[in-house]
Amino acid sequence: MLVDDYDPLKGKMLQILDKDGNVDSALEPKIDDKRLLEAYRIMLLTRIADEKSIRMQRQGRLGAYPPSKGQEASQVGPAMALGNEDWMVWAFRELGALLMHGAPLWRTMLYWMGNEEGSNYGEGIRITPSSVPVGSQIPHAVGMSFASKYRNEKGVTLCFFGDGGSSEGDFHEGLNFAGVMRTPTIFLCQNNQWAISLPRELQTASKTIAQKALSYGFPGILVDGNDVLALYSATKEAVERARRGDGPTLIESFTYRLSDHTTSDDATRYRTEQELKYWNERDPIDRFRTYLIRKGIWDDAKERALAAELNQFVEGEVKRAEDFAKPTLDDVFGHTYAEMPDSLRSQLEFHRRDLGLKEG
Repeated sequence: MLVDDYDPLKGKMLQILDKDGNVDSALEPKIDDKRLLEAYRIMLLTRIADEKSIRMQRQGRLGAYPPSKGQEASQVGPAMALGNEDWMVWAFRELGALLMHGAPLWRTMLYWMGNEEGSNYGEGIRITPSSVPVGSQIPHAVGMSFASKYRNEKGVTLCFFGDGGSSEGDFHEGLNFAGVMRTPTIFLCQNNQWAISLPRELQTASKTIAQKALSYGFPGILVDGNDVLALYSATKEAVERARRGDGPTLIESFTYRLSDHTTSDDATRYRTEQELKYWNERDPIDRFRTYLIRKGIWDDAKERALAAELNQFVEGEVKRAEDFAKPTLDDVFGHTYAEMPDSLRSQLEFHRRDLGLKEG
């Protein structure tokens, strides 16, 4: 078991692909070529869609946006290990995981345009809406996985959050409940070294975030967050444990945010060029591409063709999102409850009258 071999208290980190794309053959997971290429496609799509979204925000076509650059492996690797029956609970910087688990790109863009229909991913896609308040999604994920256990379902819940989220009460309450009730939950901490401008070393005195799991009675593992194979392997094992009824796992994905926190941030004010250079040399997409080339299933011609295809695809998704009907006042109120309570309905009617709209 990987969680037994990589003790976070000793600072051991699981790595299968090093920064130069060399693979540890003893740990290399058995993934068929088609699945590997699908994962690479999603990682590259995430990068291209990110770049497009930033440009759109600067043009006033998109609201504040949280880029994923540098964290593609940290998102795609864990999502690869999920099945269709599993739930994914995200925070706000998980575009790659959304795409890997079936969310349409145009829907996610619609969400960042301020339209709640962007959270409607379609029938059978088990992804919750974004939860921007830091750490607030963790108890939700635990409750969902507890419900799965109560109903004797085999589905598990994968919950993403950042290193900043580990300082919130929601984190400790959620992990404590999960440990006591042995819920089928996988906690995935994207430790990207910065909670906006607060560095990791000021976030917690623990040597790792992964070791916090031990105090709640379940395993934690520290993983190279720029290694898509390591993230897949660790999450796959955690999913298997959860399905067997052996309870939760905390995975710390040790990665780095290469971009600003959001398009409202200026990261040059708090981090150095030397730090950026160090992490750019560990780019998860470059690392994975080198691995695929050495396996003989990728080359420069395929790379150029895929990049052209994905750029065209992104433009089509943008058009679909921008052509979607603009939200109405009813849409603003209509997605909070399955059945709108009288208190909220009275507010809706008040605003309808205030805007001179016909009452429903």
